[in-house]
Amino acid sequence: MPRVIRRRTAVLPLALLALLPAGARAQAPAPVPGTPAPGTTAPAPGGAVPSARTLYADGPSGRFLMDGTWLYRADPSRNGDRLGWQRDPATAGWTATTVPNAWNATDESAASFAGAVGWYRRDFRLPTAAKAPMWVIRFESVNYRARIWLNGRPIGTHSGAYLPFELRLPRSYLKRSGVNRLVVRVDSRRNGSDFPPAKFDARGRPLGGWWNYGGILREVYLRRIDDIDLTTVDVRPDLPCAACAATVTWEVVARNAGEVSRTISVTGRFGARRVRVGRAVVGPKSSVRLSARISVPKPRLWSPDRPFLYDAGLSVVSGKRTLQRYTRKVGVRSVKVSGGRLLINGRALDIRGVGLQEDSRNQGFAITNAVRDQQIAWTRELGAGLLRAHYPLHPYTLEQADALGLLVWSEIPVWQVDTEELARREVRDAAVNVLRRHVLDARNHPSVLLWSIGNELSARPGPVQASYIAQAASAAKTLDPTRPVGLAVAASPTVGCQPEYGPLDVVGLNDYFGWYPGTNGVIADRDLLSEYLDGVRACYPDKAIVISEFGAEANRSGPVEERGTFEFQNDFIGFHLGVFATKPWLSGAIWWALQEFRVRPNWDGGNPRPNPPIHEKGVVTFDGALKPGFAELQRRFRATPQIAPPGGR
Repeated sequence: MPRVIRRRTAVLPLALLALLPAGARAQAPAPVPGTPAPGTTAPAPGGAVPSARTLYADGPSGRFLMDGTWLYRADPSRNGDRLGWQRDPATAGWTATTVPNAWNATDESAASFAGAVGWYRRDFRLPTAAKAPMWVIRFESVNYRARIWLNGRPIGTHSGAYLPFELRLPRSYLKRSGVNRLVVRVDSRRNGSDFPPAKFDARGRPLGGWWNYGGILREVYLRRIDDIDLTTVDVRPDLPCAACAATVTWEVVARNAGEVSRTISVTGRFGARRVRVGRAVVGPKSSVRLSARISVPKPRLWSPDRPFLYDAGLSVVSGKRTLQRYTRKVGVRSVKVSGGRLLINGRALDIRGVGLQEDSRNQGFAITNAVRDQQIAWTRELGAGLLRAHYPLHPYTLEQADALGLLVWSEIPVWQVDTEELARREVRDAAVNVLRRHVLDARNHPSVLLWSIGNELSARPGPVQASYIAQAASAAKTLDPTRPVGLAVAASPTVGCQPEYGPLDVVGLNDYFGWYPGTNGVIADRDLLSEYLDGVRACYPDKAIVISEFGAEANRSGPVEERGTFEFQNDFIGFHLGVFATKPWLSGAIWWALQEFRVRPNWDGGNPRPNPPIHEKGVVTFDGALKPGFAELQRRFRATPQIAPPGGR
């Protein structure tokens, strides 16, 4: 394996610059597809009112999608800090686009991967000119650092991708009846302490598990608040056993954003049953916490084969006015680890799954719900019941998983973070904070099977990683005691038992025996896989063990013994799933990945005839064609009993 060099600054190394074509260093990122060329005058957005719709259902009322025309321009200044642009009313130099948007969606150059600074602008009018409502802006995901202005005045910053954040729009900054201008500066350059980190090998070539797309990568909403805002909504079912009564607990925090006290009543429902969550007087700029609990004697259970959902919506009333409604659906089920097996409603899992990357040939990361639907359709066609990504999936994907009975290995992008970085307390704290935000955001989705705190940290944990594991596991279980906590690690027979994994409930093994050689060739021989798995079981008899990744690249027909052929991939699938079938204590296996995606400019993935930057372990090509491996996975996935029958272990 190449020696890895840690970098904390987002400086393009000389070796990487050398990979660029002549003149590329001075070029701006490629233009957004379907928009005017850079430097041409784009049509002004015109101050359109955002649409009263959302791309996913869960959440508060009063959301307006910031669709329509946005403007984008790359920042040509050397340091990417042309702050004066946010006050420039002219449209010259901007191009028209829409959001979500990845500005480098079709640019596969090294400069594109390294990151850049771009600017977005959206002129809009408020849906109502009334003075009463307060407004916030909600970003579902921006990569990676964002600075935001409203009408030329700064309103906030944010770092990190894949998770939503909100900013209040100060009343004094807003034009109630005029055109408002929102400007967002996005810096996609990452460093060694980011999640995922920017890393380079000894030759200065970039490392990374997926392409670094820059931009506002998920949708943006304008959100209306009529004084009271439910800032926390947790509807948590607890099922002690499959035949037991369930307990459902509501924990709600209501904040008064207004100037006068409000007497509020919060009511909810659980299916057809009405629930009084609480009544309180909330002072101006203050919050109250309300809670309620009910018993459900004979609940209808959510399971992969019968994904029943309860309507658990809420409303906030003050006097005769309904100030906010909240949409929420939940499922009653239990997830436990017992006897070294993952159990759902007491039924043992031997789940089969696929890895996902939110990527497309023309849109990059800024995919639509139609693309998500296609990925889910392929997953179900395969007979897979589990999804895994290296970062939190879009809320729409989680909602579809809830409705269809798909389970989700839900992971945060603490991906191959160097021990030297993790040794810094601020980096560990930042990683745990990402986990906390993700748990708070997704804990009411019954499809979420477990919280994964990272992927492929050092295979020899030591005290630094032990500290992170303990801290992260504690944080997840404090916020959500109903789910197990896991970590995906690189499978290697030389590592041995690791007491640092003590706080974990689930150990995920990234199995590439017979594909990558590993350090000193330790995983080159696939015949060592079975013995290795038995050794892992002996190390962790009380933990659930899941094959969190296995896969091999394929981009052509050829001899079965030739790496990179469809025939090799088919044989790889058959061998590994055959070995897994001899381990009745395994709780599942995940093929990495469902569909091809971009990784990095120098990617080869172990294929002697690669097609960089495309990761070709997928059984669906980047352009949507099914490889022969799809049918092989389908045959074997569908032949596997993935969940024990009711009452069975």
